Amino acid sequence: MEKSSQAAQYKMKKTLFGLADQTRRADGRRVLQQRPKVQPDFQANQPHAYHACGHFPHNFQPQIFSFQQPFSILPPLSTSSFVIQLNKPFDQPPLSTPPATILVRSSTLPTGKAHQDDLRRLFSKPGPHIFKDATLPIYFVGPQAAEFLLATPFETTYINSVFSKAISCCDESQLTSLLRMAAVNGNSHFISALIEAGADVNDRDPEGESIMSLAVKSGRADAVQVLIQSGYVIDNMIDRFLHVAAAMNKVDIMEILCLVYMDIDLDSVNSQGQTALHLAAIHGQVEAIQFLVSVGSNVDSTDRFGWTPLHYAAQEGHFEAVEFLLNHLFYSKYSRAARIDDVHAIKSCLDQGADVNGRDQNGWTPLHRAAFKGHIESVKVLVSHGARVDVVDGSGYTPLLLAVEAGYVEVAVYLLSRGAKASLKSLKGRLPCDFECLKNHPSLVIPLDQVKEID
Repeated sequence: MEKSSQAAQYKMKKTLFGLADQTRRADGRRVLQQRPKVQPDFQANQPHAYHACGHFPHNFQPQIFSFQQPFSILPPLSTSSFVIQLNKPFDQPPLSTPPATILVRSSTLPTGKAHQDDLRRLFSKPGPHIFKDATLPIYFVGPQAAEFLLATPFETTYINSVFSKAISCCDESQLTSLLRMAAVNGNSHFISALIEAGADVNDRDPEGESIMSLAVKSGRADAVQVLIQSGYVIDNMIDRFLHVAAAMNKVDIMEILCLVYMDIDLDSVNSQGQTALHLAAIHGQVEAIQFLVSVGSNVDSTDRFGWTPLHYAAQEGHFEAVEFLLNHLFYSKYSRAARIDDVHAIKSCLDQGADVNGRDQNGWTPLHRAAFKGHIESVKVLVSHGARVDVVDGSGYTPLLLAVEAGYVEVAVYLLSRGAKASLKSLKGRLPCDFECLKNHPSLVIPLDQVKEID
């Protein structure tokens, strides 16, 4: 009966089998060659006894693999090797789950001599003289095996484990080439494994395309995140990631890029002079348009043909995009008028139907802007047209708080006279009377003191 050796008769030197040599046929298809690459070595660890070694297939397909010299004799403290090979070329690695394995058995050999037939008979008879020393899984290693695994449409724990073994025999150049393939597929696990193994995350092809560009094109935010965490360095002179993400409406990727790369150029242009906002408008990607506008992209930017994003949205018939851009352009004009105290322009916008309480991406109304800039005439026009004096922005600020914080007493007094509540706090808990510059101003002493009494 076979038993496991308590003290292994020999120790395994190599456990990975390189069966993934590749060649290219006349029709251009790649095939696995019928040739082995690596021989596992074993070393006897007993100084006096001779041992016989036998290697036997387990979960093993004889039509795929074969042995050369499956039996060998190990003199004391010596080494022995055996070879397995593919029996025929394959278009892809013949993977199996679980992987094919080889059982390694041994037995003492008192004479120290025997022919292959004698050794075969020795191991064919079960008994206590036979030791089981190792079970070796067969893995396919090298860049070609890894490339095949990259193309698999699914991901499992087994595939991930096999992939890690496949890339263990790759050099940096091969790892980086594989990283480009993984980025195209957007597989974050494979990307992480390749970078950890030594792939260059900042590699670019001869045309200057980066690995990050490929990951963005895959549309996978997790893949982009892995590259960022691994030290990708953006080049604003070359990289046009926002263009790609905007055309695909990948707002999650755009948010990551803008959050991490604070110096990313929102209005960088491609060879046609188009910004990311142009691309979003061309493809009618409303969410991308809204995001780009919210972070400050120039809506009036023109390309080499003199066209703005609005021109392209209209040409392509993207109604929602056109509507948003028109509203934004109109509001921008309206907001700018309040910011620069252009009373005539404010009245013109209001006469054309502008929302007197319309908000920007920060929650500011035109009254917020006019109050913060101290433009008393604009404030009066807006209030007279129905502007809400206690409207709150995204940070909890009212126009009164902004006027007080900026030191514009006249605006603050006017807003108080029109019903602004001095008791409203910002999200930071600040009141108008908390600001030193106006604590003792005679125009504010009574109303603000009354607020303190109420509190």
